[in-house]
Amino acid sequence: MPDTDKYYIERCLDGHPDDFRYLVRRYQGVLLAHLAGKLGNKDSAEEAAQETLVRAYFNMGKLRKTESFFPWLLGISDRVAKEQQRKEQIRRQREAIRSYSEEAGSPELSQDYALEAAIAELPEAYRRVILLRYYGGYSCSQVAEQFDMPLGTVTKTLSRAYAMLRESLQNQNKEEIYEV
Repeated sequence: MPDTDKYYIERCLDGHPDDFRYLVRRYQGVLLAHLAGKLGNKDSAEEAAQETLVRAYFNMGKLRKTESFFPWLLGISDRVAKEQQRKEQIRRQREAIRSYSEEAGSPELSQDYALEAAIAELPEAYRRVILLRYYGGYSCSQVAEQFDMPLGTVTKTLSRAYAMLRESLQNQNKEEIYEV
């Protein structure tokens, strides 16, 4: 079977993109099963499989060993699945931050999408300190008491969180400038 893969890969690389459909037919079912196991639902698996196949097609020139097409394809699918899981995790974190800010009476957080996104991407330890301190209205000593940590640790955590937020927001601004 790898000989068959090699034939179709070489045909695609030689300017016959329609031959990629044979590879799609061959691996689509097992790819869907693999991704469904990783992602937990059919819709996400189908979306990830499609993205995997598109990436494979456009990066086929980077495939070093044509006989390793399937393992290469699985590697791409694993990266796509991780990206989808990360996006889903960030989406859930944003929702949690939005609901927390609304409960705390801070509607301005949910109106500032860039800040909300930056907070959602913070590691858990930093995110929870920021949320309690500024959106929960806790003092640094109350945050320290809540998490049973020294006051100096809270202030250092806040300082590092500010630096991460500043960097994230600056990177978002740079990306927006380049998109315009």
